Amino acid sequence: MTTEPVTPVAPVPPPGEPDVGGDRIDQGKSDQRSSLGRQAARGAMVTVAAQGVKIMLQVVGVVILARLLSPGDYGLVAMVTAIIGVAEIFRDFGLSTAAIQAKTLSRAQRDNLFWINTGAGAAFTLLTFFTAPLIAVLYGRPELIGLTHVLAFVFVLNGMGTQYRADLTRRLKFTKLATVEIVGPAVALAVAIVSALNGAGYWALAVQQLTLSLVLLIGNGSSARWIPRLPRRAPMKELFTFGWQLAGSLFVGYLANNVDSLTIGTRFGANSLGLYNRAFQLLMTPLGQLRAPTTKVALPVLSRLRSDHEGSNTYIQRGQAALGLTLVASLGVVIGAAEPITSIFLGRQWLSVEPILRLMAAAGTFQSLAYVGMWIYLAHGLTKELLQYTLISVSIKVACILIGSHWGVIGVAWGYALAPALAWPLSFWWLSRKTFVNVRPLFAGAGRISVLTALLAVGSYAGSELAEPWGRWAQLPAGVLAAAVVYVLAYLVIPVYRREVNGVLEIVRKGLQRKRA
Repeated sequence: MTTEPVTPVAPVPPPGEPDVGGDRIDQGKSDQRSSLGRQAARGAMVTVAAQGVKIMLQVVGVVILARLLSPGDYGLVAMVTAIIGVAEIFRDFGLSTAAIQAKTLSRAQRDNLFWINTGAGAAFTLLTFFTAPLIAVLYGRPELIGLTHVLAFVFVLNGMGTQYRADLTRRLKFTKLATVEIVGPAVALAVAIVSALNGAGYWALAVQQLTLSLVLLIGNGSSARWIPRLPRRAPMKELFTFGWQLAGSLFVGYLANNVDSLTIGTRFGANSLGLYNRAFQLLMTPLGQLRAPTTKVALPVLSRLRSDHEGSNTYIQRGQAALGLTLVASLGVVIGAAEPITSIFLGRQWLSVEPILRLMAAAGTFQSLAYVGMWIYLAHGLTKELLQYTLISVSIKVACILIGSHWGVIGVAWGYALAPALAWPLSFWWLSRKTFVNVRPLFAGAGRISVLTALLAVGSYAGSELAEPWGRWAQLPAGVLAAAVVYVLAYLVIPVYRREVNGVLEIVRKGLQRKRA
């Protein structure tokens, strides 16, 4: 094997070099901030637009499939994914994020990462396939054996596609990524609907996941336009160190994120888990799809601003405001209008999902408040610190859910909502001890966003209740309209909200200018 020099796959513009003329240093930083700001704004616009389309597909899928499949069908698939999904973390091993945040990445390193992820995917496919009987025994459902056998092949497909997606992200090819991430779910949903109409039952959901993985592999691979060469010697230690520490954090986080499903599945059965899963799929999955692209945009930008403390702090604060005044604020509407949302999107036969949906929206609010912390941990390579914080937050979550389970599925949902409310301030406090990031403005921003979201929830609930005599189709728009009135009043009356909303609009303006350019 030969050793290659480490040369960048995607050049990273260096900050201004030290110079006897301080003005040139400042100008270099200013130019870099401006360039990265335009790229980030453009990337944000593309990814948000793409995620909007994906959310529409997600909602369409929930609406249609909820009328074709039973809670038990969803519960069976959720039973399997709650367990085997942990293998997806170790299949990736944090190496996709390691590749994105690395200052330089040689072709040999990229090729090696491809084969490592592919090999890990194949290994977990075999492991999952042969341990399927154990999963069936755990839940006492023999039909889970065949279902697990089919879903096992997702690992090898995802393993092959991991570094293609990471490469496109590293090179800021957001438009190509967005195209693939729209086509994939659309094709997979079409296959699932056709399968469900033909009486496939829970198999429709399994085929949907396989189709999605296959389409993403083909799309990202053809967009990246490179074929991996055979493995060769290259410096991999830093990538592995970053990766395994991140994988440890993700593993602990995954266990925490699925302790609710495992608890419900083992204690209350497939039907109860199916109801809980519908609330999760209706809200938390789209919410995750909306939040994830913000990391895709923020990570490469913050990685390049590591040596620019002022620029980094400014970017983080603006990112928090953009996330809070749009995504988090919309959760207030869900909290207030959960009843008509459930009735319209799932049907009246799913009305028992309403209180679960309301509590999940509250959980999503607190999760999103802490989300900018994830950007900082990853951009600065603080995977060890992230693991330490994750262990603490997971302990809180597991305790809340297990205690709540004594009151049934609703108790589990209460525990799910309470845990992030207790844990999110710890993330900022921990960052204040480990980085230069000024967390005081982040605490203040989170407080303002929380107050606004609560006001929107109250307004949405009031509007929805006033329109109850006219039915669910009047309740939802009335709740949305009432929340919009509250939002506008906050903008007009409270200067700090007006300033932050204008800042978000400025980000949008930059993105549109970049697009026209």
